[in-house]
Order: sequence, then structure tokens, then C-alpha cells
Amino acid sequence: MFNNKILLITGGTGSFGNAVLRSFLNTDIKEIRIFSRDELKQDNMRKKYNNDKLKFYIGDVRDVNSLEDAIKGVDYIFHAAALKQVPSCEFYPMQAVATNIIGTENVLNTSIRYKVEKVIVLSTDKAVYPINAMGISKAMMEKVMIAKSRNINDDETIICCTRYGNVMASRGSVIPLFIEQIKNNKEITITDPNMTRFMMSLDEAVDLVMFAFKNGKNGDVFVQKSPAVTIELLVNTLKNIFNKSEQIIKVIGTRHGEKLYETLLTREEMVHAVDMDEYYRIPADTRDLNYHKFYEEGEDIREVEDYNSHNTKRLSEDEMKEMLFSLKEIEEDLKKFAIRGEKQ
Repeated sequence: MFNNKILLITGGTGSFGNAVLRSFLNTDIKEIRIFSRDELKQDNMRKKYNNDKLKFYIGDVRDVNSLEDAIKGVDYIFHAAALKQVPSCEFYPMQAVATNIIGTENVLNTSIRYKVEKVIVLSTDKAVYPINAMGISKAMMEKVMIAKSRNINDDETIICCTRYGNVMASRGSVIPLFIEQIKNNKEITITDPNMTRFMMSLDEAVDLVMFAFKNGKNGDVFVQKSPAVTIELLVNTLKNIFNKSEQIIKVIGTRHGEKLYETLLTREEMVHAVDMDEYYRIPADTRDLNYHKFYEEGEDIREVEDYNSHNTKRLSEDEMKEMLFSLKEIEEDLKKFAIRGEKQ
């Protein structure tokens, strides 16, 4: 489907963009456009890959004019540009609104205007029952995506969404922090030993986008059935991998804007979710503004549970170790410092 096609990745200099390039650069794709604000990261990427299929566009999703230059002639878009750090968004919530909500609307409006075939919008489990500004802005981003999808036909532009749990070893995630603390013999700082998080690799994140790309209809949200792990087990696994079993763990308490566990599907969504083996598809709510559909017709969800990191499959230490050893992003750290044991 990508043969001789042009793909645009917004926020393409990030972890997700690099994972996509690993998968796509050596295929028959015609061109991959990287759209982002960071000229240094773009220059580093240009030198790293040194590939004529790769084209770079400086711009911001907040700026429609810069988007128009990048989107003209594009067949497909993976929209990954976002403010993702919880503390930053807490202190500057309107910046999260400007990028995550209004920026997404700019991407979608421009995509529809230039007749892009498919747009996949990337979201997060923090958008489900959100308690922080980042999650709230991502929840609104999903609502914008669904609202836009109502006004177009599948034979025009298809807009759908993927919702992620914790993407292991991505920029700003906790695993690189733990590894750095272990390597430098510092106290390992954890919030709550019983806190759980969904675990998925960057390659699985790309697989989820590709599944949405192949199967999505307008307004769909796709979720991978992901396992979870407690923070305590994750840290102990890393300590054992690096042969630092005596290193001290310091419990610092739950930080502002954090939950004990994350949720990938609400109870209300689970009622309508379509089980697609390794994934769930959440079809768009297609009700219109005939209000009797909201006030006079209901659903029985009393026996339905949400899908969260406390009630999903829980990883064992061996399973967590296997996932860590599969991560390309920390491969060098593992080779240099880790004791592989049976995997040697």
C-alpha cells in the first residue's frame, strides 16, 4: 500500500518517527516527509540516515501555513506531534491546548483540504479518565478527530486514531531514567511500587499504527491488548539485568498528575469495542444532535469493566526481561553494562 506513496510524519524527529523510518526507509515508498520544529534534530536525522527518500520540513502544527507546504501532495499522514510531558502541560496547559488540540485540528483540516487518503492520529492512555492537562488535551484531540470524521466519507479522507500505553524506552520515558541511575550507582527513584503501567515497544507502536491504517474507518480508535507491569518489578528486573541487586530503591511518592494505574478503554467504550484478536477497535459514536438519543435511550454497562493496567495480563520478571532485551533503543546500554545470563 505504500509503494510509490508519500508519507508525512508530524513530530517526525521523535522516537516514533525514528521507529517508522527503521521500518519504511528500505521499502518501495516514494518519499517520507519529516515535519517538526527542531532543526537540530532534523539535521542529526538527515546525517544519520543519509537517504534521498527522506525530506525535511521545518514548521509547527500550530501554523497552518507551514502545514500546507508539507501536506501538499501527501498520500498518508502519521500525526505524532504533541506536547507529551505531564509536568510541562500542568504548568502550561494552554500550550497543550495549542499543540495537542488546535494543532491537531489544523492537521486534519489541511489534510481534508488537500485530499490526503489516510490520517492516523496518535493518542495515549492518559486521555482515558484524564486527571492532568496532557491527558485532557489528548482526550479533546480524540474528540476533534471523531468530530472531523463525521463530516467526510471513507472514499475521501479516512481519519482514525491509535491509543498507546507506556512506550518503553521512548524519549522522556522512565526506563532510560532508571538505566541512567543504575549505571551511575544513584538511588533509583520510584513513585509507588504498586503503580502499574501498560508496556509496549516502539516497534509495536508502529505495528498498531499499521493495523489502524489497514483496518480503520472514519472515527475509529484502535488499542493494542498490552500487558502491564508494576514499577517495582520493572526496577528489580533492570537491577538484575545490570547485576546491581544491592542498589537502593527510594520511594518518592506519587507525583502531581499521576495515577496508580492507567486505562486504555473506558467501561462505556468496552460496550461497543470490537475484539480484533491482538487489538480492540472502538467505532465512532455516530449519534447526531437529536437529543432524545442522549436523554431517552441508554445502555446497560453495570457488568462491564474498563480495560486498565491493573486488570490486564501482568508480566513476570522473565517476560519483562525478554521485552527489555528486544528494545533497539537501549540495546547498546544492555550490551555494554548488562549481565545477560542465559541470553549470552
